[in-house]
Amino acid sequence: MEYISNTLGNLVEQTAFMNLTVGNLIMIGVACIFLYLAIRHGFEPLLLVPIAFGMLLVNIYPDIMISPEEASNGTGGLLYYFYVLDEWSILPSLIFLGVGAMTDFGPLIANPKSFLLGAAAQFGIFAAYLGAMAMGFSDRAAAAISIIGGADGPTSIFLAGKLEQTAILGPIAVAAYSYMSLVPIIQPPIMKLLTTKEERQIKMEQLRPVSKLERILFPIIITIVVCVILPTTAPLVGMLMLGNLFKESGVVRQLTDTAANVLMYIVVILLGTSVGATTSAEAFLNMDTIKIVILGLIAFAFGTAAGVLFGKLMCWVTKGKVNPLIGSAGVSAVPMAARVSQKVGSEADPTNFLLMHAMGPNVAGVIGTAVVAGTFMAIFGVK
Repeated sequence: MEYISNTLGNLVEQTAFMNLTVGNLIMIGVACIFLYLAIRHGFEPLLLVPIAFGMLLVNIYPDIMISPEEASNGTGGLLYYFYVLDEWSILPSLIFLGVGAMTDFGPLIANPKSFLLGAAAQFGIFAAYLGAMAMGFSDRAAAAISIIGGADGPTSIFLAGKLEQTAILGPIAVAAYSYMSLVPIIQPPIMKLLTTKEERQIKMEQLRPVSKLERILFPIIITIVVCVILPTTAPLVGMLMLGNLFKESGVVRQLTDTAANVLMYIVVILLGTSVGATTSAEAFLNMDTIKIVILGLIAFAFGTAAGVLFGKLMCWVTKGKVNPLIGSAGVSAVPMAARVSQKVGSEADPTNFLLMHAMGPNVAGVIGTAVVAGTFMAIFGVK
């Protein structure tokens, strides 16, 4: 009987029930809510499902993120090794490779003025930077937090790693990806508040055809210009443009298919689960996390508003040829933000088609956010 009781006692002690805290239970609840939003309502399921599941795992079994130095047997947890690839900026750069292979830069090439709208939407980043400084974060931490305003998860992770802000990388990444997922909810009220129905009904002229030569030269020229000015952007901008060159050259279809499909999805699994696994109750349930989430929402709202307002300015300058709604797509959530511009425009006029026009600012925002990240790295002397 003693053997049986000892065996049962050991089994009970090994269960997670003995170690779960109130904080763990809260985070498990949050993970389940994220899974519900992703599966039931389709909020960016490719991102939210792995993030939420990583959150679930680490709060049930914390050792899945233990480092080799902390482990008694010298072997780290599974998701720890995934997370190291985030810290080394490998996974964010590979995400950009896949995005480049999937993205059509034609609308941006056909309408270069879209760069201005993409740049305007980066205002949210600088608003968040100043806000974070005012809330007591260090200059490097403020810079890492501010990228949330660009609604760009990979760039947020990349910059946090480069600026050695790994302590807040988890909250930053979760906030960035959460707001990317909630674009269809957050943006429309801001867009409608800042525009009139007449402005939302504006129909834009069809974009000109873009030649194959232009499509091939674009990623090469952008890489040279941006990376010469800001070499620190090479891992992101370089991979983005390499993926796009794969696509547009037409001579490496196997590489294009791999980057846009198999590799992209593998990286999303590794990055998503590792980001979710940074949200243990001990690391996530604190005042800094609450501040980061609030700053992220403010930054995203400011970025959306700045894009729309600059769109209104372009509408006035062009005497009604630019629909201000496309300015909201200047945040980096590709292609979700462009789809929201289309949706809000079609609500005002069902015959209005803004998607391709909005894709210009949308992909410009991806480049713009990477440039801002590179600028912060240059300011702090990080290579």
